[in-house]
Amino acid sequence: MRNSRSEKAGYLFILPWFLGLLLFTLGPMVFSLILSFSKWDIITGISSIEFVGLDNFKAIFHDELFYQSLKVTFIFALVSVPLYQIVSILIALLLNMRTRGMKLFRLIYFMPSVIPAVAVSMMWIMIFNPEYGILNRALAWFGIEGPAWLQDPSYALGALIVMGIWGVGNTIIIYLSGLQGVPEELYEAAQLDGAGPLRRFASVTVPMISPTIFFNLIMGIIGGFQYFTQAFVMTNGGPLNSTLFYNLYLYNKAFVSFEMGYASALSWILFAIILLFTLIVIRSSSMWVYYNGDDERD
Repeated sequence: MRNSRSEKAGYLFILPWFLGLLLFTLGPMVFSLILSFSKWDIITGISSIEFVGLDNFKAIFHDELFYQSLKVTFIFALVSVPLYQIVSILIALLLNMRTRGMKLFRLIYFMPSVIPAVAVSMMWIMIFNPEYGILNRALAWFGIEGPAWLQDPSYALGALIVMGIWGVGNTIIIYLSGLQGVPEELYEAAQLDGAGPLRRFASVTVPMISPTIFFNLIMGIIGGFQYFTQAFVMTNGGPLNSTLFYNLYLYNKAFVSFEMGYASALSWILFAIILLFTLIVIRSSSMWVYYNGDDERD
């Protein structure tokens, strides 16, 4: 009787979460899947949904902007994900040092990641301004004429990648927690064996924080392929579609062109791409991710 009451209480506690999952996640996903095979302008009622089969997917693979958005997103992900991981690890190593005032430095590096993306984007628009921006003024001190960062197709995507380094605070904190979990005895043993700083980093630090690297890599891939807000606010896909990210193109199709069926098909293609890359990383993890206690289980 007591177990039955406990089970009912448990179900009542998880009911709000389950309803949220059903109404705001699974429900919209199923509806999106249905729409991907349909034509709907979102303005008219649901009754106007017209089933068109695979027409949306056929049209997508003949769409030049689809390939352009895919190209931009792939370039961004392939460059930014490794870059952000390397920068985050290096900064986390510095923040892991036992120095006076280190808590303040950790706070300083973390604060930008809690600032709303729109506010950050507006700030960086001013930084990248070719006439009065801080960046070009700093370059002028060294006799370098800065480009029109967000107005030049050759620099716009690179500018967004560089700007992303500003917001790696969350990743830094996760790496910092992983570094603080590395036993000091391992460093002492490696040092007694004559290992230098680089050797200790490669043979002790990297294997011990490999689960953290694995987690951040997965999250970075997902975030890289879903990049949207900064491009929407700062460039809106321009100039000349050089920053037309996949999610931005999807948004334009859904809420500018009102082609909700087409946009839903785009979203499921993106889902498949992210799933593919995530599975590749997961399958490869057995070759480079070390979990403490693996040797004992073997």
